[in-house]
Amino acid sequence: MEMYAEAIKKCRLFMNLPLAVIQRDILPMAHVQDISKGKYMIMYQDYVDYFGIIISGKVHILHIYSNGETSLMNVLGPHQVIGIDLICTRTKISPYYAMASVPSKVLFIPSDFLFRQGTLDESYRLDILNKLLIMISHDNIKKEYRLAILAQKGLRERIMTYLTMQADKRGSRKIKIPFSRDELASFLCVNRSALSHELSLMQQEGIIRFRKNEFELLE
Repeated sequence: MEMYAEAIKKCRLFMNLPLAVIQRDILPMAHVQDISKGKYMIMYQDYVDYFGIIISGKVHILHIYSNGETSLMNVLGPHQVIGIDLICTRTKISPYYAMASVPSKVLFIPSDFLFRQGTLDESYRLDILNKLLIMISHDNIKKEYRLAILAQKGLRERIMTYLTMQADKRGSRKIKIPFSRDELASFLCVNRSALSHELSLMQQEGIIRFRKNEFELLE
């Protein structure tokens, strides 16, 4: 279990906890699950009183509509956390799905210890709660960015708004985005073929240059 303690330590939520504290107080509550590609770990309307730390793999946060279409909300990778937004709500009911997009290993931890005094040294518990608040705030800002992207009516406008936001965030016109082409199409709520076609046109017109998920803004 020592390798899992190291993985927890790399998670932003627990980065200030000594390994000895993680091994003594956190690991005994946790259980590790191997999740095959395409399997859901959180379903719509699930009651979620736990969070998961991704040890390996990749997890998609999705909305799935009644017609079967999906919208990609976020992509999470190793050392990131699933479900921290849900454990802080009044109902703890999930409005989304969390699915392993590749074979993944996730360490699940019940969340109640975060909200009760005496479960951890109080300075550690308050540090975790502070980081929890920061992480949720960052996630909310990302959702605001996505709303601004989806408010653009044209496909090209959505692409440029997203790429410009990424460039501004990194302070560079050369960027590497965290999405594959399929993931980007789902994130932008557009057809994949239409997205690929528009990207090719934009490259031909000298607006962008790209290779796979690496982009450069030329204008």
